[in-house]
Amino acid sequence: MEYGYDFPKSKFYRAMMTGFFVGFIATFVCLAYNIIYRNSTGFPLSAFINVSSIIFLVNILFPIIGIIYYGFVSSFKKADVFFMILFILLTAFFGWRTELIRRTNDRLLNIEFRNLLIGIVIILGISASIFIPLLYHNKKFTDAVL
Repeated sequence: MEYGYDFPKSKFYRAMMTGFFVGFIATFVCLAYNIIYRNSTGFPLSAFINVSSIIFLVNILFPIIGIIYYGFVSSFKKADVFFMILFILLTAFFGWRTELIRRTNDRLLNIEFRNLLIGIVIILGISASIFIPLLYHNKKFTDAVL
């Protein structure tokens, strides 16, 4: 049955919805990493990084990243390259800043918190820098998902 959803999609729509889709997938990957990490290390602290904060923040952040990608696509000829470089640098910066966080007075809990957070930062950075440009230009993704 044809529902008539096959209409031309604007660059803005495609970029924002691609960001939303990548964020949705990144949420599941971050949740899986969170569960695996906590089960393997026994890390008990969950005031900052927990299921609800991951779901809420990632799904708010990635449509915004999609809108930023739209700005790059609209402004630059080599938007993908600039966007990827920017988000790889941001990932490296946030990874570096994560290493300076002191969460508690317990050295072991600090190390475990940093490792959990750096894993999430890397997952989000790879998702944003690689998968948003990749899926934005993928015709099959646009036709099937968007």
